Amino acid sequence: MSKNLVVRFAGEGGQGVVGGSEILAAAAAQVGYHVQTFATFPSQIKGGPAWGQASISTGPLLSGGDYLDILVALNRYAYDHNVQELREGGIVIYNSEDFELDEGGRAIGIAADQLARESGNPRAANMIVIGAVAELAGMPLSYIEQFVTKRFSRGRPGDEQIIEGNIKALHMGAEACKGSFSLGSPIEDPTPIEGERILIKGFEASSLGAIAAGLDTFIGYPISPATTMLTFMEANLHGDDYFVGQSSSEIESIAAILGAGYAGKRAMTSTAGPGLSLMGEGLGLAWMAEIPLVVANIQRGGPATGLPTKTEQSDLLVSLNPGHGDMSIPVIAPGTVEEAFWAAAAAVNWAERYQGPVILLSEASIAERAEDILKPDLSLVREERRTVSDGSVENRRYEGDGVSPFPVPGGPGAYVANGSEHDEPGDTTHLPDVHVRMTHRRFNKLDVLMDGDYESERTDAPVALMPWGGSKGSARGAYNEIIEEGEDLGWYYTMYLNPLPPALLDELRAKELVIVPELNYLGQFSRVLRSMGVNAQSITQYTGLPFKVGELKSSVREQMRAESGKLARV
Repeated sequence: MSKNLVVRFAGEGGQGVVGGSEILAAAAAQVGYHVQTFATFPSQIKGGPAWGQASISTGPLLSGGDYLDILVALNRYAYDHNVQELREGGIVIYNSEDFELDEGGRAIGIAADQLARESGNPRAANMIVIGAVAELAGMPLSYIEQFVTKRFSRGRPGDEQIIEGNIKALHMGAEACKGSFSLGSPIEDPTPIEGERILIKGFEASSLGAIAAGLDTFIGYPISPATTMLTFMEANLHGDDYFVGQSSSEIESIAAILGAGYAGKRAMTSTAGPGLSLMGEGLGLAWMAEIPLVVANIQRGGPATGLPTKTEQSDLLVSLNPGHGDMSIPVIAPGTVEEAFWAAAAAVNWAERYQGPVILLSEASIAERAEDILKPDLSLVREERRTVSDGSVENRRYEGDGVSPFPVPGGPGAYVANGSEHDEPGDTTHLPDVHVRMTHRRFNKLDVLMDGDYESERTDAPVALMPWGGSKGSARGAYNEIIEEGEDLGWYYTMYLNPLPPALLDELRAKELVIVPELNYLGQFSRVLRSMGVNAQSITQYTGLPFKVGELKSSVREQMRAESGKLARV
């Protein structure tokens, strides 16, 4: 028996390959498996190579898996470009209506569209294929039947017929594979999981985390892969004193949430790299005028249009300083779907606490993937509010060398919210001593954000592995294998990238080498760490896809050997 099953549905955009993987994952999660999905597709509405992957396990999943147990190929291109990732003993299910494969391999041709028509439901081709997958993997069809029954029991006329039709298609797909091949080790039955778990995507988790922390205003402009957060807010952020709006541009989005933050609202937008570039001037104004707001930047490949539907971690440097001049924007970057909830809540609270802009730095691989996570305990979510002026300092909004009371329009403490350099009441000035004083004030405010936590293990090791963002899972998988093989390697991780927790920075500075896996060309986070006195070196990848555990493990070992060789020569 096997503890894991990895299935990839590959074909063209519009053929339902992403939907097929998500149905299989949702059905598995419903009966108690741990699941994780991943999808990659082109930017056009229909057509072009696409695939969706479902990873299913009896234990927690760190990554989507390096190799496939089953490949579902709906056309020849999908077969040719994905079969190399099939493990030894794996099985191919191919669309025999589109192409044929030579006999002798572990491949089964299925005419899914034809079988779907024969089932009486021409739209059930996905169910035909999922039935075949379940049969080959040794997964009881009852698992999928439970999901179908629950999903389509909506209290509508015709629900029963839809359920019956899909279950019939499921069995037809399984029957088409009986007596052919099977995986050498079918997946084990799920084991009971402690606590209530939910299947949720990263963009949903981030949206709910922000709402739980008291977000009341969301204004955004559609851009891949951040549009899903905007549409989720449109569907769910309702009620008195709440507002969701769709703007005509990213510049309008940042200007609108600037106004909302100035008016006392907890405001947020979502965008991707090109949109963040357009928001740079507005973020500079939020920094100078000290206006709370959150920008969720869902990273994709760049520059320019780049890879709009692929994943990357190449916006860190621009997130830290998205505009001209001296600024240091707080950045929180979740590494899992579960962390996406807590990171968004923290971002809203940080913005309120220090009274300024915060970047929630996610990425396509987290925003669009589904995971089963422990249902967040809302009683643990803090809802911080900015300190509002009671008029005791009159109109001296910018007085002092740190956070000061915030005058809400209509209340006491009238002032000028000025993007030009200004004195304490907000009046424009070019005096050198005032610019120095106010620059120190703005940077000193970051001191109230030093409460970020971090993970650390084997802290005595001279070399440490420290991923960030969505590379956390693959890095953790590589780390676990290296440790099991007896190597001396430390582990550090935090989603609070700016400001870094001070104790974490102290520990990193003491290391002979800190290895940073990240999905970009420049090695952006290691550059930041080196500027802070840490001997950090990156392992980079920029394919638009996540790291594979095995490949990352080899790269980490190579850097460890190189560091050991340098020390030996010394």
